[in-house]
Amino acid sequence: MHDQIAARLLRLNREFYQTFGPSFAETRGRLQPGVVRALAALPPQAAVLDLGCGHGLLARELAGRSHAGAYLGLDVDEAFVERAKHQSLPPRFAFAAVDLSGPGWAADVSGPFDEVFALAILHHIPEAAMRRRFLRQVRSLAATHARLTLSVWDFCASARLRRRIVPWSAIGLTEADVDTGDYLVDWRRGGRGLRYVHRFEEAELRALAEATGFAVAETYRSDGEDGRLGLYQIWKPVVSLT
Repeated sequence: MHDQIAARLLRLNREFYQTFGPSFAETRGRLQPGVVRALAALPPQAAVLDLGCGHGLLARELAGRSHAGAYLGLDVDEAFVERAKHQSLPPRFAFAAVDLSGPGWAADVSGPFDEVFALAILHHIPEAAMRRRFLRQVRSLAATHARLTLSVWDFCASARLRRRIVPWSAIGLTEADVDTGDYLVDWRRGGRGLRYVHRFEEAELRALAEATGFAVAETYRSDGEDGRLGLYQIWKPVVSLT
């Protein structure tokens, strides 16, 4: 994929969330079951990094559980971040608007973190090299004992959601312009919008982990229709012996 195409897909998603952010937030009033499952192993003192934090749903859950560790939520959408900041949360909880697809966002973040969450964000990052760059930056912020919980949307597991796939010609592109597994998916709440989504297979996620300094500790499915629309993996940093 050419850099110009990747940049265009990133802009498409940013424009989507700027336009439909309130409608999208209305559909995300509680944590998905797969996230709740991951939280069962969260140490109460862990320093948490929440990548793609949205309007602060995870932060609100942690505060409700009296989580004693620090929390940092990062998201590219300034409106989401401002909404998250205005929640009643402990002073050790912080948020910032950051372009997580950029080359140097991690340099301005003070780690390390014990627990990292990248929920429903990786499938919005186009092009394999950009995803590897993002995950290497995540690795640089993870403590040696850290745990990374990531989730991706497997909309193709639903016949209803597969009908939401839109041909690339809708935005003037062709299949040859994008990568295998890339899709354009429509939105129908509060108007009609389009989002770029990459559909991951388990093996593709595992290869990404190995290429970016992680090892897969657990894989499971949860959420949505019959608990199969969210593909989750728990990664642990690989500690070099050299």
